[in-house]
Amino acid sequence: MLGMSEVAIILIVVILLVGAKKLPELARSAGKSARILKAEARALRNKDAAAPDPGSSGAATLRVVPGETVPPRDADQGPRPQ
Repeated sequence: MLGMSEVAIILIVVILLVGAKKLPELARSAGKSARILKAEARALRNKDAAAPDPGSSGAATLRVVPGETVPPRDADQGPRPQ
């Protein structure tokens, strides 16, 4: 675990490398990025929670099988076999 002296040294090095004038802009940018990431993760969780259970409806559902390919369907062939 990092102690206070290690954190202070890291902060001093960051300030020297980035510059004191650019530090607030860098922090603002990091905050915006974190907010966007958090919002996208929340939206993905909500989307997964709102998705219907595949076995709940009588409609046919598509399923993805790794390594399996389906040839393209021509208009005159009719429905694909399941």
